[in-house]
Amino acid sequence: MNENKQRLNSLGLEVPSILLPQGVNMEKWSVIACDQFTQDRDYWEKVRTAAEGSPSTINLIFPEVFLSDDDAQKRITDIHSSMKRYLEDGVFKEPRQGFIYIERDTPYQKKRRGLIVAVDLEQYDWKPDSRPLIRCTEGTVTERLPPRMDIRRGAPLELPHILLLIDDDTESLLPTLGERAKKQAPVYNTKLMMDSGNVSGWFLDTEEDFGFIADKLDELCRRSVSRYKNSNGNKNPFLFAVGDGNHSLAAAKGIWEEIKKADPVNSSAHPCRYALVEIENIYDPAIQFEPIHRLVFDIGFDEVLSILSQLPDFSCRPADKVEELQRLCKASSAANCFGVISQDRFMSAETSAAGISTACLQPLLDNYKGKPLSIDYIHDDEELFRLALKDSKSAGILLPPVQKSGLFETVGRLGPLPRKSFSMGHSCEKRFYLECRSLFM
Repeated sequence: MNENKQRLNSLGLEVPSILLPQGVNMEKWSVIACDQFTQDRDYWEKVRTAAEGSPSTINLIFPEVFLSDDDAQKRITDIHSSMKRYLEDGVFKEPRQGFIYIERDTPYQKKRRGLIVAVDLEQYDWKPDSRPLIRCTEGTVTERLPPRMDIRRGAPLELPHILLLIDDDTESLLPTLGERAKKQAPVYNTKLMMDSGNVSGWFLDTEEDFGFIADKLDELCRRSVSRYKNSNGNKNPFLFAVGDGNHSLAAAKGIWEEIKKADPVNSSAHPCRYALVEIENIYDPAIQFEPIHRLVFDIGFDEVLSILSQLPDFSCRPADKVEELQRLCKASSAANCFGVISQDRFMSAETSAAGISTACLQPLLDNYKGKPLSIDYIHDDEELFRLALKDSKSAGILLPPVQKSGLFETVGRLGPLPRKSFSMGHSCEKRFYLECRSLFM
């Protein structure tokens, strides 16, 4: 192994062999991350209709809206069969080793930059007390891991929707990589379905590319030791924060641990040791953090207000309509402000609790009458209103905006935030599946 690849390995990266489709309609091929639109079956039926007549990643994923259906095992079997068929039928070009620099335009932002790499799962751990090189930013719900592990276990392919963040406040890596990459033609440039924008990608596979990436990431890694030292004096470097897809990365970690346990001597080179991800810079102006709202089932408007009333210095006032509630919750204020919605009732609730809003809210929802409530996590205001206004047996909790400054320092010193504390953009801005990697030995 040459020096640059060794340096990249020490930084938790592996240079992957990437599979891209050939001779297919790329707009039909690429579909959004499986953990979006989890209450909207109609969206996913439209995706399947839009992809008809062409190979598509919709046949390689399990949209989470269908996880509770009775045919889950059949879906997983069909996914694995489709993966094998695509490999055998020549859907993919020959694998090419390297990274891919990408630029994504969304309906809300232009030119969001990223880098497709493989990360070493030996350098990642989702457990709250761990301090590895790659850290989760939010709590991991262990109950959500088994179905994801079932999909990855025995799968011949992986498709990434995991986003890792770097804390590059001088923007020294990705913009310069873009200049280097765009001296050649893109390997793909496609519109994304369902009015979700456009994405382009360029291969980076020279020693000069690898050396430049290693240099810049090494600088960030060494700086992190002093910048994010926790209260116990822990000085472990912290290079990557999981911005999206933590449960998928945790599932990949779980499968890797199974493989290691089964064959501890010969497993170190197994492809499942690595996971394909996209690296983005938290300071990219095209990345906006959005709150993830709560939709609470089987209790009503008044009970949700009663739960919120346990927060310090609680106060509330009615709002006449959706627009007023949005204005109140998004206004700059020292207090956390939540909106409560159910049928035609709207209430603004404020508290003096400091810090990110989920830190005070989620423990109350998890311990309502001694047990967790049934909750779904909704990414957009409009979708929350649509669902919460349906009936009086559920209620929506609208969360205030999320500030991305200080995320690395907070996670580095204190560990993960409560689960589903933020989202990187709106639902339609989530990562689309496009690149693949073989998991065969």
